[in-house]
Parts: sequence; C-alpha cells; structure tokens
Amino acid sequence: MPQKPQTGRGALMAELTVESRRYMAAYALFNQAVADYLRLHPTDLQCLNLLGLEAVPVTTGRIAELTGLTTGSATRLVDRLERGGYVTRARDTVDRRRVLVTLVPERMAEIGAVWGRLNGAWAAMFDAYDDEELALLITHMRRTVELSARQVEALREGGGAKGDPGPA
Repeated sequence: MPQKPQTGRGALMAELTVESRRYMAAYALFNQAVADYLRLHPTDLQCLNLLGLEAVPVTTGRIAELTGLTTGSATRLVDRLERGGYVTRARDTVDRRRVLVTLVPERMAEIGAVWGRLNGAWAAMFDAYDDEELALLITHMRRTVELSARQVEALREGGGAKGDPGPA
C-alpha cells in the first residue's frame, strides 16, 4: 500500500534532510575543487582558513583543537604547510618551550586572490536575503559549527551522536 505523502512539519523535515545532504556534499566538493586548484589538501586549506581567523600565531596543539585532528595529525599538517611555504614555526618569545605557527602573508595573499574571484557570486547570493534572514543564517551557521565540533569529538572518541551505537 503506498504511503501517504507527509505534510506540514514532517514534510519540511524530510525536505530539510534531503537538502542538508545535498548542501554538505556540495560544500565538500566545492572545498575539494578550491583545494585542487590551489594544489592543497582540503584539510590543509581549511586549516589555513581557520588560522586566518585567529588573532595571533598559535601552537600545533591549538591547530589540533581548531581542526579536530589529533596532535600527531596536526603536526603532519603543519609540516606540509611549512614545506609549502604557507606557515613558519618560531619559538614563543615569552615561553621558549612553545613553538608558534605563523601564516606567511604572501602565500595567504595568493589564496585570498582566489577567494576574491569567487566572493562576488557569494555576495550576490546573500544580497537576496533581508536582515532577518541573514541573522537566521548566521545563527544556523554558528549552531552548525558548535554541533559539528561536538560530533567530531564524539566520533574521534569511538562513538557517534548521543545514543548512536556507531558503525555496525
């Protein structure tokens, strides 16, 4: 017997599930395309993005926190970025035990130039929203970042979402 089509909130939630999957796949593929264009690994590109949001140089431990990587993986990531000329390492002048990772402005300008060419289309898309809709998008994005961080942590600890038994 055919199922009745969902209506109301159930229909919206079903549509949201489908569109969320498309959205996440589109973002992952977009990130891969930008990384390929720049000849970077997608994780390395996003690490550079996150480092650009930090106010000061950071330790590899902080990079592990920002990316959700283990400290060993974060160290290998920094090694690749240093070899590529995107970052430098230097001893902290206040605490000589710490090594700080600093972005190389010239290399970041190269990435910025690519983003500059892409940003016009994004700005035009967001111009179609009114202020209330933009505020909703900002709230959604912040909540997504927070939830994603929690989910990454849970997955790395061997589980999944709360109540999720993990892979069978």
